[in-house]
Amino acid sequence: MFDVNKIREDFPILKRTINNKPIIYMDSACMTLRPIQVIDKVSEYYREYPSCGERSLHKLGKRVDEEVEKARDSVRKFINAKKFEEIIFTKNTTEGINLVANSFGFQKGDVVLTTDKEHNSNLLPWHALAPKEVKHEVVRSNGDNTFSLENFEKQIRKDVKLVSIVHTSNLDGVTNPVREIVKIAHDHGAKVLIDGAQGVPHHPVDVRKLNVDFLAFSGHKMMGPSGTGVLYGKKDLLKDLRTFIVGGGTVVDTTHYEAKFEELPQKFEAGLQNYAGIIGLGEAARYLMRIGRENVERHEVSLNRRITEGADFDKISLIGPKEPEKRGGIFSFNLGKTSAHEIAMMMDEMENICLRSGAHCVHSWFNDHGLEGSARASFYLYNTPEECDKFLDTLRKIADLVK
Repeated sequence: MFDVNKIREDFPILKRTINNKPIIYMDSACMTLRPIQVIDKVSEYYREYPSCGERSLHKLGKRVDEEVEKARDSVRKFINAKKFEEIIFTKNTTEGINLVANSFGFQKGDVVLTTDKEHNSNLLPWHALAPKEVKHEVVRSNGDNTFSLENFEKQIRKDVKLVSIVHTSNLDGVTNPVREIVKIAHDHGAKVLIDGAQGVPHHPVDVRKLNVDFLAFSGHKMMGPSGTGVLYGKKDLLKDLRTFIVGGGTVVDTTHYEAKFEELPQKFEAGLQNYAGIIGLGEAARYLMRIGRENVERHEVSLNRRITEGADFDKISLIGPKEPEKRGGIFSFNLGKTSAHEIAMMMDEMENICLRSGAHCVHSWFNDHGLEGSARASFYLYNTPEECDKFLDTLRKIADLVK
């Protein structure tokens, strides 16, 4: 049974107060809080086996290897990948997308399709391919900001080699129909890369059922340590990718002029790894599997529904569909002409409510719509209905102050 009050006991930060008021954390789309289980697992590395993996044959080094591979297997299960070699550890989603962008083997005239709501992490790598004459095209959303399969089918064609698309938008919480997108892309010979930074932590994700070719996501958005991430890829496709970042750990042997590279996954894991982070990421995956992401998803929608039903839309303009079920755990809004930053600062000062404000790294969408940004409340498994009520009450007070 999903018990939010019991879950909250795992998060030390939620026991703190500032100015005798609790912290209400609604910025999980940027970075989630971490449970004590993850914190303790990271500390375990530094306390018990603070050593180098891969190269060291002593007992401490072997323990590092065991824990890293345990984490790799936990992440494999977390997304239901078939093989452990399909799990590449990275620093974050951004690195995973860049790895694919720089290793895919694009040819002059090839096309990459994205949506009009991509985070800069899934936009700038495709801009960077312009000197190689790889084209980037944008699929426009429907009027309510949901994905347009009609527009997508009009733009997909044989020179589209990769569809790189966000799973769940950090702008408005809309989740794209990945399975349908993958089928259409594959029918036209294109591969699919999914930016799963906002999807993987909040919904059950099965890479085999979705049949995605690549999936990138970040540890810090799923209660794992910052500076950790994963690139999943089908084994045969990963084998075909060129090496990107190279150095120690990626090679079996070298001469002054040649190198023999490692097999997967080490082929793409250059340099000394963030062992403590990877081990903590594995613990975060296990924590979420115990909770069940289907339970997380239901909880987030119930919170969003509570806020949506209590919001005064005569004063508030919402970004994204009106239905909370279509926005998951994100409530992104503006309050008249009041700056989003001003709203966020007032929320923080008045009630320790932590929001995000600005363009949320989706500057392209805001520029396209003539907006400077938005205030964004984003929920996770540790938020409560009472916090939603406090958010609404504080927002009403702010609306009265700035009218």
